[in-house]
Amino acid sequence: MFRIVLAEDSVLLRAGLVELLTSGGHEVVAAVGDAEALVSAVDEHRPDVVVTDVRMPPGHHDEGLRAVVALRRRYPSLPVLVLSQYVATVYATQLLGGGGSGTGGLGYLLKDRVSDVSEFMGALARVADGRTVIDPEVVRVLLVQQAQAETLGRLTSREQVVLVLMAQGLNNQAMAQRLTITESSVVKHAGNIFMKLDLDPTDGNRRVLAVLAHLRGTSAK
Repeated sequence: MFRIVLAEDSVLLRAGLVELLTSGGHEVVAAVGDAEALVSAVDEHRPDVVVTDVRMPPGHHDEGLRAVVALRRRYPSLPVLVLSQYVATVYATQLLGGGGSGTGGLGYLLKDRVSDVSEFMGALARVADGRTVIDPEVVRVLLVQQAQAETLGRLTSREQVVLVLMAQGLNNQAMAQRLTITESSVVKHAGNIFMKLDLDPTDGNRRVLAVLAHLRGTSAK
């Protein structure tokens, strides 16, 4: 069970998320509707996980995102799961750039993922466990943006699939089950990815962040 602070400005969606989380055995210690209240709630309750929307009052731009980046500076081990209505790689970049220096898990998911309860709860658990979870659609957009890049062209289609699963925070065993291959094959594919992208094959969040940093960097060229 996790103690969760939830921030969502839509009253209906906020109520739905509270019901979903509590039915999953978690405790929502605070459910708020703006970024200022989010910061206050975290200071007061020191939750296990924060779940927040990107766009919050008063400006409905990236207030929620900026709030969690500030909170991560204050509480580096705070796990944060950010929900977004649209695929916006810039938001993922801001989250990973501003909040990636902490030790707690980070997640960036599209709100559509909430409708798949098992997938959403799995992502929440991985973030709470200290892992990085990036929506597969965001990674796919980055891959499409880099479809003509020489470095990305080095990857096989299977290696690109492994990269997407890696960004979802799945471990080697989970990736092997998803792809119906052996764990040793996953390790081989992951090793090829890092070799072809000239990345240091570190484990955990650093592995995911390194891949995404590479994709963001090449997309800016």
